[in-house]
Amino acid sequence: MQQEKKGSEDSKQGIQVIARSADILRMLGENPQGLSLAEIAKGVGLPRSTVQRIVCALQAEYIVEPLGSGGGVRLGSAIGKLFHQTHMDIIHIARPYLESLSEEFSETVYLATRVDKQTCVIDRVIAERPLRVVFPVGDGAPVYNTAAGKSLLAEMPIEEREALLSGGIPVYTERSPNKGELLAQLEEVYRTGIARDIDEYELGVSALGVSLKTYLGVFSAGIAMPTARLPGALDEMESALLRFKREIEARIGLSSLSVG
Repeated sequence: MQQEKKGSEDSKQGIQVIARSADILRMLGENPQGLSLAEIAKGVGLPRSTVQRIVCALQAEYIVEPLGSGGGVRLGSAIGKLFHQTHMDIIHIARPYLESLSEEFSETVYLATRVDKQTCVIDRVIAERPLRVVFPVGDGAPVYNTAAGKSLLAEMPIEEREALLSGGIPVYTERSPNKGELLAQLEEVYRTGIARDIDEYELGVSALGVSLKTYLGVFSAGIAMPTARLPGALDEMESALLRFKREIEARIGLSSLSVG
């Protein structure tokens, strides 16, 4: 009887640890730049010592990683690998198109999906030039201020989108949109098929994006570059992205389900 009671208590403790770990990971997912242990503890309502124990265990599995000498942690490389493995079908299909797009403009290109209020890069091709945009697979960024996020938001049902925006929109730069501006942008994205982020998340970095509506899910793909290079290539890039979208969706789009 005593053994059964101990087993039940161990099970409850294990479930509690998993739930607390999930809370910590969700918080880090919403703050891709990373957080200190004190910030995490305050956000999830746990003692700092408890957060430290869980974070150490997650770090041992590379699920989180240290920020450096300044302290704190962010999501680790294992998260990116999990996303990569989960989305292998879309990655395998889109990869040649991404490589071609990157080669055409000598810029970094990405393939992303949405996780709650964040976009997550599941594949990318980094441009081979001295000044370029570099981000790892698994990298997260807010849906509100990025081309990838806007292209995904524009495809969401209005009720779902409103629920996502109800908590307010964070400001990252002087170009970050407020809610009214974002909604106007999303109408334009839905009309044209092209989403833009010009210095809205990182000053000096801009991106373009399109949604990919496939039977594997809705994804976003696009081009990221230093802002200074955008004006001279904007029209060509947007045309190329719309072509990219047509080619991917012709192969694995929702309409492909009715073919043969």
